[in-house]
Amino acid sequence: MDIINLLTRHGVKPTANRILIAEMLSKQTFPMSMKELEVKIQTIDKSNIFRTLTLFREHHLVHQVEDGDDVVRYELCTSDNHDEDDDMHVHFYCESCHRTYCLAEISIPKVDLPEGYAQNSINYMIKGICPRCKK
Repeated sequence: MDIINLLTRHGVKPTANRILIAEMLSKQTFPMSMKELEVKIQTIDKSNIFRTLTLFREHHLVHQVEDGDDVVRYELCTSDNHDEDDDMHVHFYCESCHRTYCLAEISIPKVDLPEGYAQNSINYMIKGICPRCKK
């Protein structure tokens, strides 16, 4: 994945810290928490990671997922659109191992809201037992 091109497409200036954080998120097969990012990237302090994730969220470069443990997790958005997320998908939270999995092949169904409501984001989380824990 060309991280610099992805940042640029989303209107984010590619600085060294932003590239490093985006690369870390792109290498994962699951959404990461702030704590997990801090542990993996020890060269960037917590406040800089938080500011970068906030900027990424404002530019639709990350999805923010609230998992079953009330932990906010982040995953890189591969959308080509910096105004909205067009690659939103379902997530699965395993109640046994407490991992959150991306089910990228399952799109979030369209929800027709009543008149007067405006959607800003959506969090579609299914909870249960993952195949590994089910064995």
